[in-house]
Amino acid sequence: MHVPFAPALIVIGGPTATGKSSLALALAQRLQTVIISADSRQVYRRFDIGTAKPSMGDRQQVPHYLIDCCDPTETLTLADYQSQAQAIIHQMHTHSSKDDLPPGAAVPLLVGGTGLYIKSVVRGLRIPRVPPQKELRSQLAQLGQTQCHAMLRQVDPVAAAKIHQRDQVRTLRALEVFYTTGCPLSDQQGEFPPSYPILEIGLDCANPDALTPRIRQRTEAMIAAGFVEEVKALVADYGADLPLLATLGYQEVKEYLVGDRSLPEAIDLTVLHTRQFAKRQRTWFRANPAIHWFDADHPQLLEQVWELIQNFLSERAAGGGGTVANGANLG
Repeated sequence: MHVPFAPALIVIGGPTATGKSSLALALAQRLQTVIISADSRQVYRRFDIGTAKPSMGDRQQVPHYLIDCCDPTETLTLADYQSQAQAIIHQMHTHSSKDDLPPGAAVPLLVGGTGLYIKSVVRGLRIPRVPPQKELRSQLAQLGQTQCHAMLRQVDPVAAAKIHQRDQVRTLRALEVFYTTGCPLSDQQGEFPPSYPILEIGLDCANPDALTPRIRQRTEAMIAAGFVEEVKALVADYGADLPLLATLGYQEVKEYLVGDRSLPEAIDLTVLHTRQFAKRQRTWFRANPAIHWFDADHPQLLEQVWELIQNFLSERAAGGGGTVANGANLG
């Protein structure tokens, strides 16, 4: 079936280890389009195995963007990610209309498990472009969370009402924005959704317990691929205190390297913590009613998703409005 193309965006999200990358690769090849990563750790160079970064072979088959964007000592803010992703999408939409790229490039795939990255693009979040102010944060943190939240209630009561009194990270961020810009964080937020149509697809296991063996298999495959050696090299070059080395998987392997636990214990902990992380991801994505959910273990997954995409693109090209019917139910 010939699918007419018009500028649009397809999003593939969901919990970790559900096969988002492999599905996206197959779809990108059919569409002749590109993949834009929505993973907050894959943007960093040398963090490869532990982040399940697409292989160089996969990247040769399909162009991938927003992978290996910066060094581990740099910080890519949410605003940075959003602006770069939006620029790539705009480029795909513009160039494909000029026949510089295959027609399918007008429909890039935004793929990953970092919900806030996806939301920043899909909802067009207005993000204060205030980089982290380490000295200011340190000074505020010394005052204690109780006083900081009280200060926030005075300078930005709207933001304070949305931030739990024990949430130090968000409290400090709101104060940081206020004292840097002189304007309340709540006045600098909002949403400006893009004008192009968006199809949001979610992958998950019909039985959440089925995700655990997937996570264990992937974790053991990472170890076999040289994950321990990757962490050892990163510690040697950047020091054990590098913040990224305190993230999922890297922290557990680092503890093994210093003798705090055995390798089997590090693997078990990584599986446990990844499962907990996947649960939080599921909660985040399930709150979005626009997502069309598919069972990651369904034998006809690719064809199910492809049918939905064909309907979506055909309707868009025909100038149809509204939303596409929900995808296959999990179960």
